[in-house]
Amino acid sequence: MEAVDIETLNRIQVEYMEMPDLKLTVAQAARLWSLPRDVGESALQVLVERGFLVLARDGGFRRPGR
Repeated sequence: MEAVDIETLNRIQVEYMEMPDLKLTVAQAARLWSLPRDVGESALQVLVERGFLVLARDGGFRRPGR
């Protein structure tokens, strides 16, 4: 797993909090935040491990309960 800096995690969290229904795949997230795919994937995985995001069956990352 690629190392992810706290600024990247914070930026992603802010976007998800500002848009509660946001659901993105790894590829979409990497494009949106101009991240290398492996960094985007790692960041999303960290946020899943922290309980901030969940991975939906369709491969999209979203906030729990959405």
